[in-house]
Amino acid sequence: AGFIDAVAGGGGLIQVPTLLVALPEQAPAAVFGTNKLASIFGTGNAAWRYARRIALPWGLALPAAAAAFVFSLGGAAAVAWLPREVVRPLVLVLLLLVLMYTVLRPDFGSVAGPRLEASRERRLALIAGAILGFYDGFFGPGAGSFMIFAFVRWFRQDFLHASSAAKVVNFSTNAAALLYFVPNGHVLWAIGLGMATFNILGAVLGSKLALRHGSGFVRGTFVVVSGLLIARLGWDIFVT
Repeated sequence: AGFIDAVAGGGGLIQVPTLLVALPEQAPAAVFGTNKLASIFGTGNAAWRYARRIALPWGLALPAAAAAFVFSLGGAAAVAWLPREVVRPLVLVLLLLVLMYTVLRPDFGSVAGPRLEASRERRLALIAGAILGFYDGFFGPGAGSFMIFAFVRWFRQDFLHASSAAKVVNFSTNAAALLYFVPNGHVLWAIGLGMATFNILGAVLGSKLALRHGSGFVRGTFVVVSGLLIARLGWDIFVT
């Protein structure tokens, strides 16, 4: 999960189903809280390693992270009144569109494009962070992949820089979620911290490979992870 999350997002695709199977006696909130505890260490480590090696687009990442933090809390609160089942079909369609767009444009995200005007970038970053932060707090699967796509499509980053910026935003949403889960006792600390250790190891390997092989490697991993997310959501909606 740490490896996949560090490269293309989607570590929750592995961790959450595994925790649900391994801990059938635990409430879903404890599963999600433990997942966030493990994930924040991996995303934080990956963000730090990217920041040491490449120039992160901080002017985009920080406003998006701030908005994502606030709206992730709102997303967590919205779970109480909006059923997640309403969201899953929409997410499946959006992921399909993202995957098709990426596959049908081989040059998409291969190199960075011309930047937008600075004030417009900040406004878009706040909007993107708010939307994706709310989604991550409310539902979650695919949030990292949507973040990467947003940084490539709307902010004209290459996949490597988009992935690095997405880690900053994802760290923010994980922190916001833990502000809800920890005070309410929805974290299994021994399991979560044990997972966090291996999440960091995976993040170290994933970020090293991404930095070594560049945007092409990140793009390929992004396509594979998006396909797996689509398969997983499709199974949940149409089979189970």
